[in-house]
Amino acid sequence: MPRKSRIDAPGALHHIIVRGIERRLIFRDDDDRNQFLERLGRLLKETHTPCLAWVLIPNHFHLLLKTGQVPIATLMRRLLTWYAVYFNHRHRRHGHLFQNRYKSILCEEEAYLLELVRYIHLNPLRAGILKSLESLEKYFFSGHSVLVGKVDRNWQEVKGVLGQYGNRLGVARRRYRDFVEEGASQGRRPELVGGGLIRSHGGWAGVRAMRRVKGYERGDERILGGGDFVEEVLAAAEEGMERKYRLKAEGYGLDKVILRVCGLLGLKRGEMEREGKERERVAGRSLVCYWAVREAGLSMVEVSRRLRLSLSGVSQSVRRGEELVRRGDYKLNVS
Repeated sequence: MPRKSRIDAPGALHHIIVRGIERRLIFRDDDDRNQFLERLGRLLKETHTPCLAWVLIPNHFHLLLKTGQVPIATLMRRLLTWYAVYFNHRHRRHGHLFQNRYKSILCEEEAYLLELVRYIHLNPLRAGILKSLESLEKYFFSGHSVLVGKVDRNWQEVKGVLGQYGNRLGVARRRYRDFVEEGASQGRRPELVGGGLIRSHGGWAGVRAMRRVKGYERGDERILGGGDFVEEVLAAAEEGMERKYRLKAEGYGLDKVILRVCGLLGLKRGEMEREGKERERVAGRSLVCYWAVREAGLSMVEVSRRLRLSLSGVSQSVRRGEELVRRGDYKLNVS
């Protein structure tokens, strides 16, 4: 049975779980962990991707991310490919490092954000790596230590999480600590590590109870949330895929996107591929990046090579292009 495609959208909340192949170690020491975090932090900042929670365990890791300026799949590909090459080179090994496909669950933020942050950050206690909440606060390889103010990570989103507990930092941190402590004895939470109707309702008992009162909701294993949320996400994903297929059918590769932008802004085609800070050229390159990456589904690598931009430059241009489309009357103009 073919695997379902990833679902993504700007601002979407994703719980990502990556395991070592055959559950082998993917972090052998602190040097591995520090190299991984340095790369992760650089990519998060470069792509403007908020990270709300994270933890590294010797044979797997969890991330709670919101989609930024690039799809989550693009960020994860760059992260995992780089780290696998680094790890294999350093430890003189060959072959795959990770399981074939990492798990990525799109989550209903309002219902699950705080539960997921707590669940992810309690992983070292459940795994037996740490023995107490006090030691968890000092654990260098979890976002919990950042939220309680013991460690500084300038790429982790702190305000977005602590703001859920109050406007005053001290009060918010105290309430967050209390919430984490309340969950320390809960053990494994299978309903939080996968999507689908069963998990969204806390197990079969919840589904059966719902059906006894003739309540039926749509489920999807890629999504953690109620039926209305699932319907909304799938409808948006289907609309986006239909648009990409339509653009492809109408020949909207990079060449056609560039020609369209040149026509809109009165630019010559060659100007798109030359460096320069002129306002119209910057606007044109921004629109090309936005429409090529977000609308036509082209890779950032292809766009960066063609326009002679770094991947970070493409990411920033996507953001500028999105703003131009939002404020102006620019349309890719397909039927």
